Amino acid sequence: MSRRRLKSLLLPLLFPLLLLATSAQASDLKLAELMGLLAQTRSARATFVEQKFIAVLDKPVESSGELAFTAPDVLEKRTLQPKQEAITLRGNEITLERGKRSMIVSLQDYPDAAVFVESIRATLAGDQKALESVWRVEADGTLARWTLRLTPINANAYVSRIRMQGTRNDVKQIEIEQKDGDRSVMTITRLPQP
Repeated sequence: MSRRRLKSLLLPLLFPLLLLATSAQASDLKLAELMGLLAQTRSARATFVEQKFIAVLDKPVESSGELAFTAPDVLEKRTLQPKQEAITLRGNEITLERGKRSMIVSLQDYPDAAVFVESIRATLAGDQKALESVWRVEADGTLARWTLRLTPINANAYVSRIRMQGTRNDVKQIEIEQKDGDRSVMTITRLPQP
């Protein structure tokens, strides 16, 4: 599997899960407070609708499905429409499933993807310092309506910008812009805990 294909599969999985289950109590957004709340998340589930805007296509490609996170290191994206597929990250192992085909790869074989995964783990652990070692992080708004922007410190990074928007304890939208001009916009609806 090409590095580009792996990145295009992983990015929509990983970044929506960064802030899937945040909880808002205060009125002013402070990154440290947001990170602290993320560190308390043990598990979360959501549905998603994603539009991918690809330069060579006339209209966006739309998909939908489910997202899940279980602390400390299990992330899952199950696409249900238009075709069923699943991407599961468990530790340093990525399992890709489509139909009856399944492939397991190691993050060690994809160092670019590993940077993104470690950034997510730093976020979920509430480790602001580790996150800021890879990303320029900007947060604004209030916990009732907030925006988080991640810009890679490395100018050669595959992603040029990630913008997340949420209200209170829900992440509502995540937009990922790639260096090649392609982008994706994911709308997320958090599900109640069972």
